[in-house]
Amino acid sequence: MIRLETLGKSFGSFDAVKDVNIEVPKGAFLVLVGPSGCGKSTMLRMLAGLETPSAGRIVFGEDTVSDGEKGWTIDPSRRNVGLVFQSYALWPHMTVAGNVDWPLKVKGLDKAERQARVSEVLGLLGIGALAQRYPNEISGGQQQRVAIARMIAPKPGILLFDEPLSNLDAKLRVEMRTELLRVHRATGATSVYVTHDQVEAMTMASHVAVLNAGRVEQFGPPAELVARPATAFVATFVGTPPANLVPVSALPPVLAAGHPQGVSLMYRPEDMRVSAQPTPDSLAFEFAEASPVAGRIMITGTSGDRRLTAVVDQAPHFTVGDSVHFILPPSPAALFGATGERLQ
Repeated sequence: MIRLETLGKSFGSFDAVKDVNIEVPKGAFLVLVGPSGCGKSTMLRMLAGLETPSAGRIVFGEDTVSDGEKGWTIDPSRRNVGLVFQSYALWPHMTVAGNVDWPLKVKGLDKAERQARVSEVLGLLGIGALAQRYPNEISGGQQQRVAIARMIAPKPGILLFDEPLSNLDAKLRVEMRTELLRVHRATGATSVYVTHDQVEAMTMASHVAVLNAGRVEQFGPPAELVARPATAFVATFVGTPPANLVPVSALPPVLAAGHPQGVSLMYRPEDMRVSAQPTPDSLAFEFAEASPVAGRIMITGTSGDRRLTAVVDQAPHFTVGDSVHFILPPSPAALFGATGERLQ
């Protein structure tokens, strides 16, 4: 449904998006995830037609909608795409029903069709009772539902979400994730969702594109990214908590033997143990925090700008500043080269 071919976007000498090549099947829920400034929102704006690529092409189905080499892009109104903004962007002088009705009026539907479709999508989002209220009379979560209803009312083939849950509190974010997935399934549309929250990415996506400095570091199903990260960045960004990466130079001699200098070894938090006393296969860090995670305990330690995390069933009592010794398993889960590439 969506194909990006060597897609790039530059602002002057700054390359916001670089050489992106991905194919998104029809009906997929693609999440673009990465740190601030990685290029995910720029990519979404190109999909929406709000930015023209500097290089490469964007293809929807069989139709090219943007071509960077030729310097042209199809107008957003002709793309059969819906977009939900982070700020909701509701018209304050219109009621909830009026906000949802407006794009249908622009599309040219008659009044009876519009009324039926407005009632249908408000019911789908569970906000039919709010039809005659104004945006300032409803909560943030309700406003977000109105924004989603307005987006899906014209039945677009592609749904675009630009960090739509970032303004909501933690509990409501969890609830709205479920609602968004329900809407996605009900519409049958192909969705592209931007977030910096990798928990959202891993729980919602059928496909994930991990971006870093404008490039896609890895693209694939969430489980694949966790099980087999392609780069050191993906290994330390994806997962709750993400994997630990330890340079061979920092390893105890018993574990460093046989590994060349310059590589880093990946250890999963659930494969590690912690102790109050050093062992031949442990690393000493300063205790930072302990957090409950699904009936287990997540122990985090720091050493300068480095962090290690272990998820264990039981742990000694530590206070901040104590030495915590992370016991590493005999073999790492993966190896990465000096430039971050995964080694066989």
